[in-house]
Amino acid sequence: MTETLRIGIVGAGIMGRGNALSLSGRADAEITAVTSRSADSAAQLADEIAGRGAPRPTVHADLAALLADDAVDAVVLTTPDDLHGEMMVRAAEAGKHILVEKPMTTSVAEADAAVKAIREHDVVAMCLFNHRWVPAYAQAYELLAGLGDGAVAYARKDDTIFVPTEMLSWADRTTCAWFLSSHDIDLVSWLLRDQVRRVYATARWGKLRSLGIDTPDAIQIQAEYSRGTVATFESAWIYPNTFPTTVDSYVTVVTDDGVVQVDRQKENVVLARSDGYTYPRNMLQRVMHGVPAGAYADAIAHWVDCCRTGRQPLITIESSRNVTAVLEAAHLSIETRQPVDVSMLADPGAA
Repeated sequence: MTETLRIGIVGAGIMGRGNALSLSGRADAEITAVTSRSADSAAQLADEIAGRGAPRPTVHADLAALLADDAVDAVVLTTPDDLHGEMMVRAAEAGKHILVEKPMTTSVAEADAAVKAIREHDVVAMCLFNHRWVPAYAQAYELLAGLGDGAVAYARKDDTIFVPTEMLSWADRTTCAWFLSSHDIDLVSWLLRDQVRRVYATARWGKLRSLGIDTPDAIQIQAEYSRGTVATFESAWIYPNTFPTTVDSYVTVVTDDGVVQVDRQKENVVLARSDGYTYPRNMLQRVMHGVPAGAYADAIAHWVDCCRTGRQPLITIESSRNVTAVLEAAHLSIETRQPVDVSMLADPGAA
């Protein structure tokens, strides 16, 4: 591998541009290739990267061409949720390191195939659960180490209706739980240092279906952890667009000896203008003094370092596979209206 990690970005939408921004200006990484379902979007992203002073990446017609490019050491997969699995297998078989947007996959079978290919071909892979780099969550992880066993946890991540109706053109191919609760399941499982063993989930349809988008408005997952903690994961994406943040995010963990709460609705800044009152977000993505910063950039920097050194990432691909198993079990529970044991979907070798 070259000293500089040469990266191909797959997908030129919001997440593709976000990853490109976080990678821009790094001395240890260069975006050398881009591909997208839309050739125009890929070309536009390549122009944006060049506009930041970097060499213009090659625009490839498809994933196969990008994976055949000898100037690509690693890929960043920013496609819709349901396309990740096969792409990871193909990237691993091509010997490319992998960073994949969450959720890792929307199928346990696809996740297992990806883990197998990744381990067989000895590539570094990480799902971009960037919340582990939010300072408040990282501090909560350290604080919880001294507070005894977990008793109950609650995490909500609710979006405004802008997300499924305007931001995503493929909302009907995913759900609010795949898109939002995947973050929280990874985060809370990490905070508790435990894995979910059983779930019962319910969903509500109505508002989005009335707009022609066939996906639930909201999902609530009741989860039991292997050491007895009970948790609730709430996701919804029909908040009115007048809400002061696009995302309403809150986590609490109650233990035998204490409580830790993290409320990210306000992130230290309040903005009032003639057209509204908002709480600008800055913990995940921001540009500080012209340099990309925040948890998103920090997580990507960690992955780049792991690719260059061969170290395993903080987020193992097996733990991300387990998030997929929890969510597949939850969606099965919604269909059957019965509790589902995650173990029936779990690979005994998953960590």
